[in-house]
Amino acid sequence: MPSDAVLYQAAALCLTYPDDDFRARLPLLREAAPQLREFADHAALTPPRELAAHYAEVFGPENRHSLYLSRWHGGGTRAHGMSLVGFKELYRAHGLEFTGEELPDFLPAVLEFTSRTGNLDLLTEYRTALDRLRARLADFGTPYASVLDAVCATLPTASGGRTVS
Repeated sequence: MPSDAVLYQAAALCLTYPDDDFRARLPLLREAAPQLREFADHAALTPPRELAAHYAEVFGPENRHSLYLSRWHGGGTRAHGMSLVGFKELYRAHGLEFTGEELPDFLPAVLEFTSRTGNLDLLTEYRTALDRLRARLADFGTPYASVLDAVCATLPTASGGRTVS
């Protein structure tokens, strides 16, 4: 398991919808992953409805901040479907069955997978997409950019990963 396993798990939590469970975990998240303290403090100080509305504004379907990694490269519906199959096969190869409500390329699911298995393949393969998402979040002025900053700081620089559209 990578030394950054706790960070990946904490980042996965930061990037999920901020419901009551999310809020209850903020103190633990803040202590477990110092790299995410700025975001955790922001989330703790923001009223719940405001934080939920901001999450929907940032990651809603009509924006350019998709948390679905395979959507960051072209190729149409068939290519997207094949990417999703690849995610599920990798999960299965590590003894995990993807049963989440989200698609298997959902960044919080990928981060949790990485945390549990130590396998960085998906994060490094989609490093260019992560950098692009990070830049868009920073340009948008959202604290979620700091979560991507922390994750990307643990990864090798992008080289030859998936093409970002």
